[in-house]
Order: sequence, then C-alpha cells, then structure tokens
Amino acid sequence: MFRKLLVAISAMALISAGAAEAKKKPTMTPMELQSIQSKEFEVTKDNLFSAVMTVTQDLGYQVESADLQTGFITAASATENKTGFLEAMAGMSASGKTRMTAYIQQMPNTMSKVRLNFLNSKNSSSAYGRSSSQDKPILDPAVYNNAWEKIDEAIFVLNALNDVAPAAPKPQPPVTPDADIQTDATTAAVANPESDAETDD
Repeated sequence: MFRKLLVAISAMALISAGAAEAKKKPTMTPMELQSIQSKEFEVTKDNLFSAVMTVTQDLGYQVESADLQTGFITAASATENKTGFLEAMAGMSASGKTRMTAYIQQMPNTMSKVRLNFLNSKNSSSAYGRSSSQDKPILDPAVYNNAWEKIDEAIFVLNALNDVAPAAPKPQPPVTPDADIQTDATTAAVANPESDAETDD
C-alpha cells in the first residue's frame, strides 16, 4: 500500500514539474524557430550536404538515413540513462537519446540553406509494466550556434582539400603499331647509311 502511494505521489510530482516548465517557457513563433534552426552558406548543396554529414558524425550521432537528392539527413545519439530521483524512488527507469534531422536545399543564388532540428526523446517504464515516451524539442540557440560553427569549419576543410587536389594528367595520343615500325626503320637507316649505299650498288 505504501509503495503504491509513493508511486502515485511521484507521478503527480512529475506531472506538476512538467506543467510548470511548460508554463515557464513561452511557445516560439514559426519565424523565431526558423531563425535559430536555419542558416545559409555560400557553398553548393553537395558540399553543404557533405559538411553536415561530417559534423553529424563528429558530434557522435549515428546516421540513420541520408539522401542527397532530397537533402534529408536523420541521425540519433547513443541511448543514455535518464532516470531521475523521483522516478527512481517510484521504481521507474528512464532512458533516452537525442535525435537530429537536417534539410539541405540549394537556393536560387549561389547560397545553400540548411535547417537543423534537435529533439530529446525519453522513454520511461515502471516495474508494473507501464511505459511512456516524451519528445522535447531543443530550442537553446547555443546548441544551433555550435552546430553552425562546426559546419563552417567542415566547409573550410572541404574547400582546402579541393584547392590542393592534384590536376588530372593530360591524355597522351595513342601510338599505332605501324607508326612504331616505321619509326624504327627510319631510325635504323639514319644510324647505318652505308647499308643503303651497298643496296644501290
């Protein structure tokens, strides 16, 4: 009986904490959300796609899907233990991961645009078989600014590699066997002119 009461109290505390946090943070408008999640780079779509892929893996995410034609990338971090104090007291356990999506598109000018979306995913379960899941978008501008800086660095490296790439060798004209035989005969005649004189006599 006491354990059930403790579970009920803990569940109510978690719900109250979530409601208080929702009231504390006002909802962002679509334009405000786009302003922190989107950025344009002076680079082609192909190079921006490669840079985002590089940064995604450098940050420890596992790429789940990537399509250059559509410009979509989905990735997720490793699963971590996210069991809080109240959940542990109530006999519950929680785990979660961070998910990321990216959309890259070529703009009408020489710029390309990328929009990132980070999401915290949390799954909770109790000893009684109850389970719940919660997804929470990450709206901290510092997270996205960090991603922009790393993408800038990746683009710089890609451009440097393209600048030092060795030039392709020029193709050589094909040499035919007849030309080789004629060249050898001419060389022999020049090297031994007396043989030609004896033939004339």
